[in-house]
Amino acid sequence: MASEEPKAKKVKLSEEKPDSPSQGTPVELSTNSLFGMGNPLLDISAVVDKDFLDKYNLKPNDQILAEDKHKALFEELVKKFKVEYHAGGATQNSIKIAQWMIQEPRKVGTFFGCIGKDQFGEILKKKAEDAHIETHYYEQDDEPTGTCAACITGANRSLIANLAAANCYKKEKHLDLEENWKILEKAKVFYIAGFFLTVSLESMLKVAKHASENNKLFCLNLSAPFICQFFKDNLMQIIPYVDVLFGNETEAAAFAKEQDFDTKDIKEIAKKAQALPKVNTKRHRVVVLTQGQEDTVMALHDKISTFPVVKIDPKDIVDTNGAGDAFVGGFLSELVREKPLDQCIKAAHYAANVIIQRAGCTFPEKPDYK
Repeated sequence: MASEEPKAKKVKLSEEKPDSPSQGTPVELSTNSLFGMGNPLLDISAVVDKDFLDKYNLKPNDQILAEDKHKALFEELVKKFKVEYHAGGATQNSIKIAQWMIQEPRKVGTFFGCIGKDQFGEILKKKAEDAHIETHYYEQDDEPTGTCAACITGANRSLIANLAAANCYKKEKHLDLEENWKILEKAKVFYIAGFFLTVSLESMLKVAKHASENNKLFCLNLSAPFICQFFKDNLMQIIPYVDVLFGNETEAAAFAKEQDFDTKDIKEIAKKAQALPKVNTKRHRVVVLTQGQEDTVMALHDKISTFPVVKIDPKDIVDTNGAGDAFVGGFLSELVREKPLDQCIKAAHYAANVIIQRAGCTFPEKPDYK
């Protein structure tokens, strides 16, 4: 996104020079420059025993959606064990990480989502405030605030998500309100995880069209194989508006299969996804696919670049949950400052490396990043 012609990996999304600052010129960030919308969850984390896992038929290392048999789990977790609370959910995590990387000014990151009018909702608001992001939640009393229980045993984490209120977001009751839309209009970069396709496609389309019509950046994450498979129609309504598409190797494989790409090669998948039809032709789409410890792959201008991840001793890895959210957050922190894409990926790798050395999607007070 520099003003120069691309050379080496200093690549940009836009073919237009006038909109971009000259290379190296710092971009003034202001409140609400980065916008996210998604499923807000209060992460409730605790070290538990094997009996607790057995009682609720949980595997030590797993991610599941809560069923009826898990209803009492959340209350018991809070009563029985020493818990920690964090503002969570995929998109909110990424906005938090981006703000942490940016540091100042605060509240560059903004987040919309739905919560309940309850104690967990109040805790979630406080935790988001502590992370210095600006939240505008749609608050309703039909469903309780969404939660994600993280049951820790040794190095393992069993995650049980209860979306509850997060599923209740209503475009006409929140996004369409004039005061909320005015906040959204301040943003120049938008990010939504694919998970929100199961909640409010119409909200995502309204945001995506706004970004496209105003030559702003709209970013999407494939999020999970089931999104590519079972919400394919919704996904393909959004794809034409996507400027930056994120995914990991398993999501990319599922996407390729559903799109009949006829390849399992990650670089070819990235190239074919990059070439899908696009509404805003002033910007080239960039596709960024992670592969765990393997190189990150980026497709742009029909060219493929690879970027090695930060090396880490396996014994230093505490928890890989949240690594994807952190990667996106690091990327967005530089993208919103209009830095070249190779710098966005460098920041993404740094953020993911920090998060996998800690329990949950948590971070130290300040990043040690130059």
